[in-house]
Amino acid sequence: MGTATIVVLVIAVIAIGVATYFYLQQRRTQSLHGRFGPEYERTVAAIGDRRRAESELEMRAKRVESYPIRELSPSEQERFAGAWRVCQSRFVDEPGDAVKQAHELVNEVMRERGYPVSAEFERNAANLSVDHPRVVEHYRVACDLAARQSRGQASTEDLRKAMTHYRALFEDLLGVHLAHSEEVKK
Repeated sequence: MGTATIVVLVIAVIAIGVATYFYLQQRRTQSLHGRFGPEYERTVAAIGDRRRAESELEMRAKRVESYPIRELSPSEQERFAGAWRVCQSRFVDEPGDAVKQAHELVNEVMRERGYPVSAEFERNAANLSVDHPRVVEHYRVACDLAARQSRGQASTEDLRKAMTHYRALFEDLLGVHLAHSEEVKK
């Protein structure tokens, strides 16, 4: 085999290796984007580097796989739905307390489903983003509004929005859509 043939083969092997690398990176990106949806974009923007963000998302998924996540039984779903109705009915007279109760109820459902709930909000949100990427932003917004409320910086309309955001996550965690008549009234 001549030198020219060897050079051509080495170049071909390198080209195939590079093409395979880029193909696998593209598949990784597509897979993570499909799994995490809007959370993928948020994480890339927050970290500022696509590869590091993708590594973060993969680590989240691996971490959450180790949790004993489970679906709620129909009786648990009904119990939590009833607790939500009580919480929501408090909103008219005690909107601030209702928002606090909604936050606690979401955390309780998370724990019951098998998610560890810590005082570190971003860790909770990251864990939720693995299985609930389409609604985790609701959790972020609701918690931000609730924090503003605890500092006395939230209007009643802000609290109504917080309840609506908590509800979106609550329903997704619960696996049940609550009847329209249970909407938080303006």
